Parts: sequence; structure tokens; C-alpha cells
Amino acid sequence: MNRTGTYVAFDGQGTTDPTESDIHYYNILKAWDQSGSIDFKFSNSHEKTYQVRDSSSSVTLLSRLETRLSASKNFLLIITEKTNYDRGILNWEIEKAVDYYNLPIIIAYPGYSRIGSPEKLSYMWPKALAERIENRQAHCIHIPFKKEPIFDAIGQFSVVNAKYPQGALGRYSDAAYKSWGLL
Repeated sequence: MNRTGTYVAFDGQGTTDPTESDIHYYNILKAWDQSGSIDFKFSNSHEKTYQVRDSSSSVTLLSRLETRLSASKNFLLIITEKTNYDRGILNWEIEKAVDYYNLPIIIAYPGYSRIGSPEKLSYMWPKALAERIENRQAHCIHIPFKKEPIFDAIGQFSVVNAKYPQGALGRYSDAAYKSWGLL
């Protein structure tokens, strides 16, 4: 399978109401991608397979998500203060991304303009991510949820070009943040 997509994951906070979950950050990504005035393009893995309905069985849902993961070149994980440590499908997605598909993890934190010490944000990490960072199995870059660093990380870190972030606590330099006008 051609691995060209970016798999986007976030905590749905146990609700189907988009105003009460982190799906609105996913919708921001899609808006950036669809806007003709913003230089942002990504191949969304979730649009490469059949859609899953809320009424779909868990077997169908997990099968579709696994198909999407297998078609992905990287994994964009959106983490907020509301991200749950051990609930829902998010931990399963992280496990599959790291353990089976060896995807580089781009961790985007809304509400920040710079990530200087990713370990200080560990209280927000879901269980599967915390474990894989601790045992150094995951290759992660920690970034703010901002267009420029997201675009750069998606274009740079990929199984396709075999370029991974340095270790589990990767971050961008101050010079990169200055070049994006974020510092």
C-alpha cells in the first residue's frame, strides 16, 4: 500500500458532540487544507477509506482505522488538557502507530506558541504515549498546534523518507520558531 497519508488522532472525550471534544482541532486542519489562501496541504488518511458511522460495530471501526494507519506516512496526535489518560480508542491508535507501523509521532499541543521542554507536558500524555516515550520506542516531535510547525513536521518526518524525530522528546529549535514568527 502506498503510504502517503497523515493519520490524525485526538481524544473524542467520550462524546459525539463536536463542541465538547477535540474534533474541532481536526476540523481546523481540514479548513487549512481546503483554504486556497493558506499554504497548507496534507493527505488525510481518514479520507482514504470508507467512512465509519457512529453506529458501526467496534470491529468495523478498528478495521477501518487500521487500514488508515497502514496507509499513513506519519501520525499527528493532538493533545489538550482534556485528553484522557486511559479511555477510548486513542491509546489503541498510538500502540498501532508505534508498535506495528513504526510511524513518527507529531504531537501538537493547542494553546502554546512554542514547546521548549516536552517533558513538562507529560501530565497530558495518554497512557500508551507515556509508556512509549518512557521506553524510547516512539520517535516524537513536540510542537504547538500552529500551522507552520505542523506543516513543517508533516513534510519532514515520515516513514517514506525514513526521517524520524530525534528520540521521544524531539522539539524544534528557537531558530525554527523565529523563522515562523512564533518567537
